Amino acid sequence: MRPVIFDLDGTLIDSAPGIAAGVNLALADFDRPALSLPKVISFIGHGVPVLIAQVAEAAGIAATDEPALLAAFRRHYDADPAGGSDLFPGVRDTLEALQATATPLGLCTNKPEAPTFAILEALDLRRYFDVVIGGDTLPQRKPDPAPLRLAFDRIGASGAYVGDSEVDAACAKAAGVPFFLFTEGYRKTPVADLPHLVAFDSFSDLPHLLAQG
Repeated sequence: MRPVIFDLDGTLIDSAPGIAAGVNLALADFDRPALSLPKVISFIGHGVPVLIAQVAEAAGIAATDEPALLAAFRRHYDADPAGGSDLFPGVRDTLEALQATATPLGLCTNKPEAPTFAILEALDLRRYFDVVIGGDTLPQRKPDPAPLRLAFDRIGASGAYVGDSEVDAACAKAAGVPFFLFTEGYRKTPVADLPHLVAFDSFSDLPHLLAQG
């Protein structure tokens, strides 16, 4: 079976509540009101520095204070990165099914390595993945194709990428690999406007779709 690389946030796990909690604890340190969950979700996808830059703008925090806000977020979020996170329905069964067919599996996320590995351990996901590429593994982050290409290089063959967002779609296109779009994540753009080979809303369908794709 050809390898399959997955995104993490909004694809395998619904992590937005935990991210929003970390954001709002950091904002409280700056005496700013909390942001709504939908607002925080609208900032997820490009990595933590971009997330915090958008949070700072939304909260009226000066750009010169962004490093301190970033440090506050990391302090709060990294204390319990798996808090408020859970698997999307069908994810574990799908990973089990793919692993049972000896499909090489990997992860390519813009989340930094430390909280990524903490989440994988807390949710008992680490054992499924031969390769894990985080948002700070390389200087580049998605949608730059370099992290996804590195994931396939380390796994030893090219294959498919599974993600939920505009960032993932652009990354897969730039890397020249087929993209399977999970439609129940944090996407803001209509499905028809994103380049993809297959769109799906249930993980139970994914093994069959990958076999056919």
